[in-house]
Amino acid sequence: MPRIAVQLEPQHAEYLNIRRAVFECEALGVDIIYNWDHFFALSGDRDGKHFEAWTMLASWAEITERVEIGCLVTCNSYRNPNLLADMARTVDHISEGRLILGIGSGWFQRDYDEYGYEFGTAAGRLRDLDRNLPIIKARLADLNPPPKRSIPILVGGGGEKVTLRITAQHANIWHGFFSTTNHDLYAHKNRVLDRWCTRIGRDPSSIERSVGVSGRRIDLADDLVAAGAQQVVLSLDGPSYDTGPVRDWLAWRDGL
Repeated sequence: MPRIAVQLEPQHAEYLNIRRAVFECEALGVDIIYNWDHFFALSGDRDGKHFEAWTMLASWAEITERVEIGCLVTCNSYRNPNLLADMARTVDHISEGRLILGIGSGWFQRDYDEYGYEFGTAAGRLRDLDRNLPIIKARLADLNPPPKRSIPILVGGGGEKVTLRITAQHANIWHGFFSTTNHDLYAHKNRVLDRWCTRIGRDPSSIERSVGVSGRRIDLADDLVAAGAQQVVLSLDGPSYDTGPVRDWLAWRDGL
């Protein structure tokens, strides 16, 4: 049965609005609640209200009881990999073992420029991600106390030559950010990931397949599953965080 996740975009809202949305999504029966790792709004007023991701996750870990939580996705460039591992372990303990460590190579140049990070090139950022994931995993294994569970690692992105190879090597969940109206493309990316898994000797079924979709496109539900989706992520924008479409997806999930 596919899992239903919600990404609460941490923009254009007071934190109390976000907090209420977290409570409501958990009460409705959502499986996972994500935020994102940016410092500025990505849509609407680009200088609008915005909050930092990992501080927020620590709060979510305290106020929720059942749902898994995570960032879709953490930017690898913004934090030392050893520090990120320690942050993840700490939030995992606060949540009693419900954290998903989502991570990607980064892309939003304004974040980099205004916070003093070197933007570099897309290829360089992917090399950094490839280098840092083993460091993160090694630090997680060395921390005292260790995480409450083996923290699932989610890698976001669809690059077939590098990102999906990194996913096959290190991830427990793969998330595709591209348009889900093209089912053939999503199915193709899944097949490419399968081939990378085979090449490195990993069982392709050990990686959960996730995809983002507009909450209003419930008409796509069966097609996404046929294309390989095992987790569907619905994005909710602030300040209202309308959960009406989420209810439709949960009813579809529960009816399977």
